Amino acid sequence: MPFSRSSGILLHPTSFPGPYGVGDVGPSAYQFIDFLYHSQQSIWQVLPLGPTGHGNSPYMSYSSMAGNPALISIDALVDKGFLLPQDVVQDRPVFPSHQADYDRVIPYKNRLLTKAAQNFREGASDKQKAAFDAFCRDRQDWLDDYALFMAIKQAHDGQPWTHWDKAIAQREPNALEGWRTKLADEIFHHKFWQFEFFTQWNDLRTYANKRGISILGDMPIYVAHDSADVWECPEIFQLDPDTGEPALMAGVPPDYFSETGQLWGNPIYNWEYITKEKFQWWIRRVKGLLDYVDIMRIDHFRGFEAYWEVEQGETTAMNGSWAKAPGKEMFEAIAAELGHLPIIAEDLGIITPEVEELRDQFEFPGMKILHFAFGSDPGNPYLPFNYVRNCLVYTGTHDNDTTVGWFNQLQDWERNAVVNYLGGINQEGIHWMLIRLALGSIANQAIFPLQDLLGLGSEARMNTPGVAGGNWAWRYQDGMLTQELSDRLGYLTTLYGRKPQNLPPLDEEQTHG
Repeated sequence: MPFSRSSGILLHPTSFPGPYGVGDVGPSAYQFIDFLYHSQQSIWQVLPLGPTGHGNSPYMSYSSMAGNPALISIDALVDKGFLLPQDVVQDRPVFPSHQADYDRVIPYKNRLLTKAAQNFREGASDKQKAAFDAFCRDRQDWLDDYALFMAIKQAHDGQPWTHWDKAIAQREPNALEGWRTKLADEIFHHKFWQFEFFTQWNDLRTYANKRGISILGDMPIYVAHDSADVWECPEIFQLDPDTGEPALMAGVPPDYFSETGQLWGNPIYNWEYITKEKFQWWIRRVKGLLDYVDIMRIDHFRGFEAYWEVEQGETTAMNGSWAKAPGKEMFEAIAAELGHLPIIAEDLGIITPEVEELRDQFEFPGMKILHFAFGSDPGNPYLPFNYVRNCLVYTGTHDNDTTVGWFNQLQDWERNAVVNYLGGINQEGIHWMLIRLALGSIANQAIFPLQDLLGLGSEARMNTPGVAGGNWAWRYQDGMLTQELSDRLGYLTTLYGRKPQNLPPLDEEQTHG
């Protein structure tokens, strides 16, 4: 676990190149791991890996426990014999290479994944069937309800669970049994997709770990209202008892970035019930994520100390209020069950001394963003000379513009502040200068989006908060991860004391590059 001095790259798997319209955990993922290894990197940070809905946001998932079937490698399914090569090329759209084409990817991949599930059911070996059965047993605490939820949702043309028939929306036993019987095939398909996702992902994680690379996963604090989590355990959330809609919604109050705040719409937790149940839901959720990543970043960490709640019917976050959360008791309960917690606290935004105390009590590293460092005075906490060692420094995150795009759009006074701090902009360009600044800081970890390594502009931005369309689509293209880029990054990583130690040498046969 690289909580010593190290560095890494932020890249979501959907951004890998490949012929299937969206990145997946196939050959390009292994080639990227090789690039990290040869570039002396120790961390690969990803966004949440759950199944996404409308808008394709990884932060609005149908499940906090499941994996995204869109990330399953079609090539691996062919290699295993669950698909034939002619299945893959039949009716395959011509996909763009520079961005994910979700509208065409999803129906294309769903057709192939359904065929693979059917072929598995009919022709899997005894060993494969035993592995599938073991997987279903091990994840029975969430898999059965998730597969049923997704099958019923599909039968209702994707409508939210609150729009289903009342009997099944409220999980009446007879209705549950009836739908399980009616949708048995579809339920099996969803279970197989989860089996295949986790099999492929764990193979990739093992490949990374053997090369000294830890995977840093991401856990949103809230779950989507239209999710298996809320449908399965409504008592955990603050819901309207008549409609099932959120009685209290999550968000953040008005601030420098938004005059009306941010109204996310996720249901607020029923912390009284969760506490009474000794935080078992949260223990299960954290354990579930740590089963397939090495470190986890908790998004909106401050919500575990106090959270902003907005009543149903409000259209902005302005008329909300702060409410206390039992974060200390929760993390104590999780640690008692799971031991040391390899958690990163996303502590951006309105951070109070109480939030810092909660973070520091458990020694969770916080986050520093260089894009935020130059808009005020020398007391700015994002300036490197104000860091503590126990933190991660980023050039920017998935919610920021790329460094080149950010710099080009700064107002003159802030751009001058950047130039003065750096002593000018040399031929390396602003992106490499900020990467150097991050690597040379005292922060234990330095992480940068791949877009910054490549020196790309705003056209390569991953997400623009508050903008509904066009997000989560950027992909890099074959040939961009050059030897020159790897050598340069490896040199700087070594120069600034972040080279991984005691790595076993690998033969060329052991890599995919």
